[in-house]
Amino acid sequence: MSVDTAKKIEDTPPAKPVIPWWTRGDTNAFFGLGFNILVNVLTLTVLMTVVVNVPGDDVFGTILPALGIALVLGNLYYTMLARRLAKRENRTDVTALPYGPSVPHMFIVVFVVMLPVAIATGDPIAAWQAGLAWAFMIGIIVMIGAFVGPYIRKLTPRAAMLGTLAGISITFISMRPAAQMWEVAWIGLPVLAIILIGFFTNVRLPGNIPVGLAALLVGTAIGWIGGYMSAPDVSSAISDIAIGLPDLRVDMLFDGLKDLAPLLGTAIPLGIYNFTEAMSNVESAAAAGDDYNLRSVLLADGAGAVIGSAFGSPFPPAVYIGHPGWKDAGGRIGYSLASGAVIGLFCFLGLFGVLATILPIPAIVPILLYIGLLIGAQAFQAVPKIHAVAVVAALLPNLAQWATGLIDNALAAAGTSAEQVGSAALNQNGVVYDGLKTLGEGAVLTGLVLGTIVTFIIDKKFLFAAIAAAVGAVLTFIGLIHGESVAWAANPEVALGYLMFAIICVGYSFLPTAKPVANLAE
Repeated sequence: MSVDTAKKIEDTPPAKPVIPWWTRGDTNAFFGLGFNILVNVLTLTVLMTVVVNVPGDDVFGTILPALGIALVLGNLYYTMLARRLAKRENRTDVTALPYGPSVPHMFIVVFVVMLPVAIATGDPIAAWQAGLAWAFMIGIIVMIGAFVGPYIRKLTPRAAMLGTLAGISITFISMRPAAQMWEVAWIGLPVLAIILIGFFTNVRLPGNIPVGLAALLVGTAIGWIGGYMSAPDVSSAISDIAIGLPDLRVDMLFDGLKDLAPLLGTAIPLGIYNFTEAMSNVESAAAAGDDYNLRSVLLADGAGAVIGSAFGSPFPPAVYIGHPGWKDAGGRIGYSLASGAVIGLFCFLGLFGVLATILPIPAIVPILLYIGLLIGAQAFQAVPKIHAVAVVAALLPNLAQWATGLIDNALAAAGTSAEQVGSAALNQNGVVYDGLKTLGEGAVLTGLVLGTIVTFIIDKKFLFAAIAAAVGAVLTFIGLIHGESVAWAANPEVALGYLMFAIICVGYSFLPTAKPVANLAE
């Protein structure tokens, strides 16, 4: 070979990799994410028909198709975002961000926004309109957050963001599925075994059968053979199938917006929750190797809520927790779009009633437990070991919020409430209700604040810790954290506590041994 030929070969740029639209791992991730979204849509369907009492024709004919169009458009967008990242970085292992209806918002819009209106007016349609206005405002706030969020992300330590995310995943993502599994353990545990072995080891099933599909088929077979499911219920659901196509409901949205003021108390903190959770999810994806542009993500999430509300859905969609889980399962670019398209099609065809009678819930929810385990572990694995304490601090507010939710629900089932029982009686029985309630209010923002403070203290950045504590004082004073609602002087005692904390940190910053820690060991 001549010198010139060798030089030409050396100067030739490497061929760009071909980015596939679908891989074998996408099949695994598709079944996992698809059934995750499926469970959530089934849940919101029951909430609308049973709790708010919206007529079934409206739920299946308008609300689900509206949600379907938002899911299709959103997952298409995130698929293209993943392809753009893959092309820019010349990689074939980029995983698209998962996207679906936001689980916390499902319960909040039903029980905090729509149900009170339905009870006060006796009109479920008026409640639905209030939900549309609320979802619209959530979308607007998230889009505003798109211009603020990237700066907050730069200033917030990874331990605080991932710790907060771990708190959400351990409590609100993992615990309910775990409880549902152990209620019917003879279905749930075999499914969990297949998922854990399939996703956490390199052991493959014969013929490379996708883990998610195998788990669902086994769980469904056990459920039907064991008599857990009912054939007459399937027949009844099939007879109720009704095709619904998306149509604009702007008139209903405008009617809801006429009485906007009462909705802002939850829309503002929940909108902030949305973009702070999205920040954590993007940080989680970055820790797994896929660094997405936060502004692009937030604008899409906000637009999804606005578009959905215009078509009649009060359920804002959002980027899901769990990107590292789907990446670890082999998901790349195609799984997200396929999940959105299939669930969207089910929404349009009115098939959710049928699916609920065919697929046992204990056969579906183990995938949620898997995601919760993975996200909880990532919070500790993706930060320096010395910051593990900060991760735990960021966990605490979500644990508190989850605990108070269980207490409130249990007392409500008994026909009473924490206020009626009284703090003294609860304290005598080992339930520190007031403290848990205060700690858990605004849990996502609170976790970010606490995790940030502890991280800066560990690094001996005491002035930064003081600033973070001062921010906590301001957020507490206006009720965005540690307060039941947004209000002036919402909780001045806790705000004072944060200010005193800040003063102590400032004092420590003057000590001769208070030199910031650099080059932390993993």
